[in-house]
Amino acid sequence: MEYAADVDYVSGKTRLYGIVGHPIEQVRSPEMFTAEFRRRQRDAILVPLHVLPDDFDACLPQLLKLANLDGLVFTIPYKLRACAFAAELGEQARLVGAINVLGRRADGRWRAEIFDGLGCVEAFRRRGIGFRGKRVMLLGAGGAGSAIAVAIGFQRPSSLQLFDVDNERAQALAAKLAGANAGVAVTAGAPTIDGIDILLNATPIGMLGDARLPMALGALPRELIVFDAIVKPERTPLLAHAERYGCTTVVGREMMRGQISRMTDYFLTEV
Repeated sequence: MEYAADVDYVSGKTRLYGIVGHPIEQVRSPEMFTAEFRRRQRDAILVPLHVLPDDFDACLPQLLKLANLDGLVFTIPYKLRACAFAAELGEQARLVGAINVLGRRADGRWRAEIFDGLGCVEAFRRRGIGFRGKRVMLLGAGGAGSAIAVAIGFQRPSSLQLFDVDNERAQALAAKLAGANAGVAVTAGAPTIDGIDILLNATPIGMLGDARLPMALGALPRELIVFDAIVKPERTPLLAHAERYGCTTVVGREMMRGQISRMTDYFLTEV
């Protein structure tokens, strides 16, 4: 049997990116980012980097010394800890208090941002749906929920209501957002769809094998827009419920595609 002597997607000139996490087997970033780099005709590749929690603080400074490394993506459980290695934090990251991207600046310093929320906004933009002036209900104020709330706040909705099973966490996020977004009514309390234009789920309720809805729901108004950040399954119990009433739905995979696009822009922008 003959084997190919080489491949056409990596060489000694290829710029390197990585995704750091524990565990790492579940990530889709390597294939999605590498495909996006190739689509943009960039000689770059993103690879999975399995770093154990006890090794993280010692490993990261050494990784950042690699001369052909231009960026890192962070997933569970490192979005908070990675902040310590950024020379500068973007506007979203400063409010959320976490990052999922480190990109090398032209001067060699590392800048950071978080794109979970920006990916959600981008997914809606691609569907022709804006948040400006809308009444929004967000379920979940954890890592992903906080990032989504921050990104939506910058879009100037008329109101943003937050719910989390940890009410203190939801109240703290609401206070932070209200301080950063004058003119946007931000509150925390019980979940509702009364007077709501857009309902977003950023909780894990509805993941594979979980048939629950993230809140009690009966009949839904057809004009309600419903989003679920969960990627698998794509048609979550919440989205299936919304579809039965003719609601417009936005799926988690659309947010992931939006993230990949925005993060690639960030990596490839010369600053």
